[in-house]
Amino acid sequence: MHALRIHEQPSDREAPRGAPLGTVLPEGLHRARGLYVHVPFCFHKCHYCDFYSFVDREGRSGDYLAQLARDVRWMLGRVEGEIDTVFIGGGTPTLLTAEELRVFTAEIRRFPLARDAEWTVEANPETIDLEKAHVLAEAGVNRVSIGAQSFDPRHLKTLERWHDPANVARAAGFLREAGIANFNLDLIFGIPGQTLDEWRADLARALEIGPEHLSCYGLTYEQNTAMTKRLERGEFEPCDDGVEAEMYEATRDTLEAAGFAQYEVSNYARPGRECRHNLVYWRNEPWWALGPSASGFVAGHRFKVVPRLGDWLGRGDGASAPVVDHEPPDESRHASEALMLGLRLAEGITADLEQRAIALVPARARVISEAISAGLLGRDGVGPRLRFTRRGMMLANETLERLI
Repeated sequence: MHALRIHEQPSDREAPRGAPLGTVLPEGLHRARGLYVHVPFCFHKCHYCDFYSFVDREGRSGDYLAQLARDVRWMLGRVEGEIDTVFIGGGTPTLLTAEELRVFTAEIRRFPLARDAEWTVEANPETIDLEKAHVLAEAGVNRVSIGAQSFDPRHLKTLERWHDPANVARAAGFLREAGIANFNLDLIFGIPGQTLDEWRADLARALEIGPEHLSCYGLTYEQNTAMTKRLERGEFEPCDDGVEAEMYEATRDTLEAAGFAQYEVSNYARPGRECRHNLVYWRNEPWWALGPSASGFVAGHRFKVVPRLGDWLGRGDGASAPVVDHEPPDESRHASEALMLGLRLAEGITADLEQRAIALVPARARVISEAISAGLLGRDGVGPRLRFTRRGMMLANETLERLI
């Protein structure tokens, strides 16, 4: 939620150095439910991607692992209690060799993980083989998120995704053979030139593979990505809004008929297979962060590890990671964030949180009232809770922008 940027990273003179995390957080131990670790290396930079990642032409994975080990040692002296969820994102974590993955996962296992902890690793279909699948399973990884995006070679080319669609099922087979049956598939709809029937075909192919979870995102044109630059040059037309809305509806209908429940605007899971780590984010609970550009939320402090490998590596032994974009605790901001994040979930938000958010920004009461009248928001359940209706989920971003 798992870290941004697409183009060549800035020079050391231009990049922010950041303040040491140890000077940002209060002294003492801090409890957090989750741990996010960012691995920035990729085989190829996809054109829609806005996460901090790059092709490691200088062979710096060894330096990365050595610094990660130092940061783990520092962080272990600050962690209180058990960690319930771990998410290894990127980049492409499984681009590391099998031996590097053994070293990497051994470091993560030094944390006090709960017995039933959920441990997710992101993977590209081309980078999973049986040996790596066994390395992950033996380390305790029990969930993998595979970046499928599409099963249509033409649309993969538009996204600049470099994998054979057949390798998605192949990777899933390796994971199952190693004992990891819980996996997610990432899919993208609204790709330029994509039809509704082609999207339905992607959903059908995904269901044939048998995932426990599906993340289905409408293509977004993030600032400074190659995809956005191509759009601005007129190389293609974006998907029609009406067609994209039909794709969203088709996603819900198809996946619900297959036994999946929509628990967040873009996420669907079989019962009990919701991504527990992402729920930490959406419920605005605290998590630790490791690796360049990883964002964290600890003791009410939000921060982002400096988003450049060189700056992350270039510090003395024992020094904590340099962080930027630090936001100290702020009750007003925290309530607003909880409102925006919580409403993305099908469970919605409590009446208490709703009233706190309105007290901070009274104009929100009018926005909520209008959204209820329009059938976009509703109240039900214990409390009662405020949540998006089925129709409101499709228009969630517009409503959330008004609430900001």
